[in-house]
Amino acid sequence: MPERQLMVDEATVLADSQELASVRKSVRVKADVARAFRVFTEGMDSWWPRTHHIGSSPMKRVVVEGRPMGAIYTEQEDGTNCPWGSVLTWEPPHLFVMAWQIRPDWQFEPELSKCSEVEVRFTAADDGTTLVELEHRHMERHGAGWSKMHGQVNSGWPGVMELFAAKADEGV
Repeated sequence: MPERQLMVDEATVLADSQELASVRKSVRVKADVARAFRVFTEGMDSWWPRTHHIGSSPMKRVVVEGRPMGAIYTEQEDGTNCPWGSVLTWEPPHLFVMAWQIRPDWQFEPELSKCSEVEVRFTAADDGTTLVELEHRHMERHGAGWSKMHGQVNSGWPGVMELFAAKADEGV
């Protein structure tokens, strides 16, 4: 069986506004749309890298509260909870949008107007697979340092999406 191919749309610079375009990544998983949505959201703890957190101690688990304005946070080994996102749109099994409440210095940003957004769309294919398309947009809202953060998330999302896809494919 051939290796999965992660489809990547590279970011481009918009000359007029000097804003970087959205980071876009997509992957096809061997799961129906409902399972793909559940694994991405409710099952995020099963695939999210333990190294990807902003807490002050090692991460124990990721929690996604599945409802509009639900919190997204990590539980840390020192007993604290570390918020890093909020659910903006919850439309199972097709659409999930979250505020990326992480500043360019990798600390929590409580003000939603200063946060980027991660939109994930789940589209069923005729062969029973699901196309999962991620767009990380509005990076400029982070203010100073946003372009460096853009580069970091642009290089980080492919690996994270591969981990998700491997988990979504399990047992299929």
